[in-house]
Amino acid sequence: MRALVTGATGQVGSYIVERLAADGWSVCALVRDPARASWLEPLGAELHAGDVLNGESFRRAASGCDAIFHTAAAITPKGGWETFRRTNIDGTQIAIDAAATAGAKLVQISSVAVYGSGTRYREAPTDEDVPLPTLPEGAYYARSKRESEQMVLNAHHAGKLWACAVRPDVIYGRRDRQFVPRVAGLMRYGVMPLINGGSSRLAIVHAGNVADGAVRAIAAPMAGGNAYNLANDFDVTVADFVRLASEGLGKKLVTVSIPLSLARAGMAVVKGAVSLVRGREMASHANSTLSFMSRDNPFSSERARRELGWDPPYRPQASIPEAFRWYRDNKAD
Repeated sequence: MRALVTGATGQVGSYIVERLAADGWSVCALVRDPARASWLEPLGAELHAGDVLNGESFRRAASGCDAIFHTAAAITPKGGWETFRRTNIDGTQIAIDAAATAGAKLVQISSVAVYGSGTRYREAPTDEDVPLPTLPEGAYYARSKRESEQMVLNAHHAGKLWACAVRPDVIYGRRDRQFVPRVAGLMRYGVMPLINGGSSRLAIVHAGNVADGAVRAIAAPMAGGNAYNLANDFDVTVADFVRLASEGLGKKLVTVSIPLSLARAGMAVVKGAVSLVRGREMASHANSTLSFMSRDNPFSSERARRELGWDPPYRPQASIPEAFRWYRDNKAD
C-alpha cells in the first residue's frame, strides 16, 4: 500500500508519516523544498518536490498511490480571506482532482472550527449530528475549513472518489509550532493564572492520536462520505496540563487561581489590543480563548470510537511533558 501525505512537515502530517511507515505503508511526502524537509526521510517518507497549489506536481506525486492524507492548510496566515481561500479551498480542490485521477482514497484533516465558536458549547455534547451554524464573515479559517470539508464530502457522494474527513480540535505534540509555543511563552515568567483553579477540561488532542484516527478512517468502509470528530482523546484539566507542561520544560511554576469575572475583564483588554495589532481574525481567536480556558471540552468523539475503532495510543501523562521537552530543546530552530 502506498500513501501520499501533504503538509508532511507539519505536526499532524509528520505523525501520519510515522504511523503509516510503522504500519508497513510506502509513504511519499509532497514538500516544497526537499532539502529543508530531509528530516522526514528517517521517519519513513520519500520526498516529492511540489506544491499543493500546483496540480501537475500534486498529480505526479499521487500517481500509484492508494490513499492521500491531505493535511496541508493555512492556519494563521497574513493576508485575509484570500490567503485562506487559496490554500484551504483551492488546494483541497486540487487534492480531490489528484485523488480521483489516481483512483486513491482521500482523507482530509478538517477542524472543529466548522462548528463555529458561538454554538459549540451546548447542553449536550457537540457531535457530528449537530447542525452547522452560519459563520461570521470574519471567521476566515472556520469558513475555509467548512467549505473545503464540504467539497470533499460532496465529491464522495457524487461518486467522484472515496473520501472522508476528520475534525480535531486544538492539537499538541512534538513539532508543534502553534499551541505548545504559546503556552510555553505564557509560562516563561514562572507564574500562571488559572481560571477557577484550572478545573475545566481542555479541548485538546494529541497529534499522534489524530494520525491514529485518520489512518483508521482510510481502512473503514463506513467512513466514506462522513466526517468524524477526533476532539477528546483523554480528559485533561487546565491545571493538569500546566503541571505536565512545566515538568517537560523543567521549570518550576507557581499557579494562581483567579475568578472568571477577573479573567473576563482582562480578556476584554487583550481582545482590543489584538484587534488593533493583528486584525479581526486574530481578535476572534482571542475572544474564544476565554471559553477554551474556562469551559469543559464540548465535543464528543464517540462516533470515531464506535465506527473507526479509535483507540488513542498517546496518553497525556507522558505525551504532554514530551511535547514541551521537544519545544525546549528545539525552539531555537
